[in-house]
Amino acid sequence: MPFTNRPFRRFFICCPTTYRVGLREGYGMIWNLSVNGWRLSGDVPLRVGQTCPLTVHLPNQESLVVAAAIVRWSRDWDQEYGLETLVVNKQTQRRVEQLVHQLEQVALESIE
Repeated sequence: MPFTNRPFRRFFICCPTTYRVGLREGYGMIWNLSVNGWRLSGDVPLRVGQTCPLTVHLPNQESLVVAAAIVRWSRDWDQEYGLETLVVNKQTQRRVEQLVHQLEQVALESIE
């Protein structure tokens, strides 16, 4: 796969998540996010090109529900996956954008 720059900056976050692969439910962690992408480590393997729904459990907030995300890359040896959001409702998308904005502000404040 050729090298390409990501269109959106990713931010560190550590949140438990659940996702579905066929009839199996997977449990894992989201390690970073952007406006349209996530890095997931989980206990149920995924394949590049596969889609799955996921629920990200944010601390002290309502969970984020993504109806469909597609696996863009995988590292099978440590069960890590790059996911791109495909289907999400407008309210959830706004919440993701707000969360990214908050993380951006924290990152800027830590530099100053």
